[in-house]
Amino acid sequence: MGNKRVSKLRKALLDQGLDAILITSDINRRYLSGFTGSSGYVLVTGDEAYLLTDFRYMTQAADQSNGLKVVEHASKFLDTVRELLPAGNNVRIGFEQDQVAYSAYTAYAEALKPAELVPVSKAVENLRTYKDEEELAVMRRAGALADDTFRHILNVIKPGMTERDVDLEMEFYMRTHGATSSSFDTIVASGERSSMPHGVASSRVIKGNEFITLDFGALLDGYCSDLTRTIALGSPDPKLKEIYDIVLEAQLHTLANIKPGMTGRECDALARDIITRYGYGEQFGHSTGHGLGMEVHEWPRLSKLSDEIMEPGMVVTVEPGIYLPGLGGVRIEDDVVITESGISLLTHSSKEYTIL
Repeated sequence: MGNKRVSKLRKALLDQGLDAILITSDINRRYLSGFTGSSGYVLVTGDEAYLLTDFRYMTQAADQSNGLKVVEHASKFLDTVRELLPAGNNVRIGFEQDQVAYSAYTAYAEALKPAELVPVSKAVENLRTYKDEEELAVMRRAGALADDTFRHILNVIKPGMTERDVDLEMEFYMRTHGATSSSFDTIVASGERSSMPHGVASSRVIKGNEFITLDFGALLDGYCSDLTRTIALGSPDPKLKEIYDIVLEAQLHTLANIKPGMTGRECDALARDIITRYGYGEQFGHSTGHGLGMEVHEWPRLSKLSDEIMEPGMVVTVEPGIYLPGLGGVRIEDDVVITESGISLLTHSSKEYTIL
């Protein structure tokens, strides 16, 4: 695993005229090396790939590092980087411009002289955009755990519980079934709070005759799932059922029509055009979806600003919504992998209008 990924990164760095690249992002380090410790760096040169970490992790790194040379770095890790860089005066070393703070940049520049530091954007993220079969197998399991959690919580939710109670029960279920954690702060938005697209669970008490939006996922073996379902308690305002049906129509239409070769903008329009046609375009204020993988927001984006082309192996969410302040809202979300001909679902929870 590690080697194939490192080889692709090495090709990318040679294409950009770089002699080496220093990876400082925790997630990218894990992606390239398999190492799950909390501290370390990956340095890839034209002919070597190193995992640099400190003495606490030497045993773990040796066990996990997929074909990278494990090096215990000096108390200043930059001293070790400098020693491992190719010799010569015109060495160009790439760094992750989206990960490195300005203070770190100045320290790198000083410590690595005379090497030239070159900002690089999304070198590893671009590789992570395409999931291989191993990754997809893990993501299917993460999706299945989200489905199981939803099925579980439907038997638990009742009026009188707080949103936080529901959140805690879901977290406990995910973690007792193999998750490291939830993949982000769980959204449990009930009643008028369901009109907040990011209504993270609060102390609000769930009542009867209202909607609840549950947006959650499991971080399982390094990969995230991200599932949203909106359910009804009792008999809510009929307006809410109306927007539920529209959001579901938009979501199903999008799932039926996404194909490789489409841009993120075209995918977004599949959902947006339907919601707009019903007169709720202004109430759908976020994008239709986003890439998903080791992080809950990755590339590509399904948004009206995105020119990225959908290609087989990309995993994205499809999550249209309508939000009516003071009344409530609806969002329905699944995770899908782009295939040669369309998509394959990673999440399978029922989307029928559910009344508890």
